[in-house]
Amino acid sequence: MDHAEQATLPRTLGGLQLWGIAVGLVISGEYFGWSYGWAAAGTLGFLVTAAGVAALYVAFIFSFTELTTAIPHAGGPFAYSLRAFGPLGGAIAGYATLIEFLFAPPAIALAIGAYLAVQFPGTDEKLVASGAYALFVTLNIAGVAIAASFELAITLLAVAELLVFMGVVAPAFEWQAFAAGGWAGAEQLSPAALPGMLAAIPFAIWFFLAIEGVAMAAEEARDPRRTIPRAYVSGMLTLVVLAFGVMVFAGGSGDWRALANVNDPLPRAMQAVVGGASGWLHMLVWLGLFGLVASFHGIIMACARQIYALARAGFLPGPLARLHPRLSTPHLATLAAGGVGIAAIWSDRLVNIGGQPLTAAIVTLSVFGALVMYVMSMAALFRLRQTAPGLERPWTAPLYPWLPGLALGLALAALAAMIWFNPWLFALFAGVMGLAVLMAWRRGPRVVVPA
Repeated sequence: MDHAEQATLPRTLGGLQLWGIAVGLVISGEYFGWSYGWAAAGTLGFLVTAAGVAALYVAFIFSFTELTTAIPHAGGPFAYSLRAFGPLGGAIAGYATLIEFLFAPPAIALAIGAYLAVQFPGTDEKLVASGAYALFVTLNIAGVAIAASFELAITLLAVAELLVFMGVVAPAFEWQAFAAGGWAGAEQLSPAALPGMLAAIPFAIWFFLAIEGVAMAAEEARDPRRTIPRAYVSGMLTLVVLAFGVMVFAGGSGDWRALANVNDPLPRAMQAVVGGASGWLHMLVWLGLFGLVASFHGIIMACARQIYALARAGFLPGPLARLHPRLSTPHLATLAAGGVGIAAIWSDRLVNIGGQPLTAAIVTLSVFGALVMYVMSMAALFRLRQTAPGLERPWTAPLYPWLPGLALGLALAALAAMIWFNPWLFALFAGVMGLAVLMAWRRGPRVVVPA
């Protein structure tokens, strides 16, 4: 009996928990990472870029939900591409998703360290980040019901904190402050502003990156064909409102240039408004950690499921598909995800690639993985409409084929722009992807095409 047949993931997750996972996976993107987009495009240029990326995600999620409900599989995009294109397509989508979910958590862990350094100057951010991995890898191994309930609780606190942030800084908001120097490299919207806007794409994507990770919880959801669409749609609407609210209020409450290259833009924006001794600031620092923790914890959960699904299908070593005999969690896959993340935190090799800071470089690598996965997923949707017309689809993409086509076109355009502006990082991404696909192909994956 192989590892995949020894045990199955238990179905314990309800609709509210899935919403918590959907929002929690992403909500750290509202706390940090996006402000690097201001450095590239200015506030107004980045606002336009973020609007385009939001359109991409709305189109993508409304289309992606068709795949998630038709094929509720822990592999998510890997399973869809495997069904549509066979082993090669599955390998491309699976490893791209894995890169996305492997490299997002180290960036978030470093931001957790940066937030604590505001409260405790001199704190070693890398030690804090490594400690966060140890804690939340352990929690994820303890059980999916415990992990999901914790995720919901901290996600609710993180959403509340972002609303508090907007309320506190709103009285200081001035449109003139937000718009000052708002078009990087240009006085107004013109062709001269376009390069900065395109270069800012990965940081706009960071606002919404990883919401698709709910698909990795499909095998653990109760009635996934009903609860997952609700989680996706409500989660996406929640995140759009929070992303634009945080960005606009933070940028208009002071000098946005001071926030453009930092890992903790919200505490700094609030400090400029209420002062360093304010209780509001201390509350934001402490409660703001919940947003980072929610995404960190949720992405580790999704990453472990992706490793588990790839191993179960033979695309990664078989022992990674083992479930804990008592807890029924993919414990070895979770430990593997933690080990890679800690290695990324302590590695200096990514720091100077493309001239980007470590966090920005990790964000960019993660976004490359996401965009390749988005392209493969939308291509799989079109392919399965042709090859599997009888597949039960509890949710169908609205405005087909136009909405999925919009998502596919915008994802391809964003990928092309990122390659143009980040050639060295793309070379690293492509090299890792090519090596992974080649190794899997040589091992001869035990292909399990989901029904």
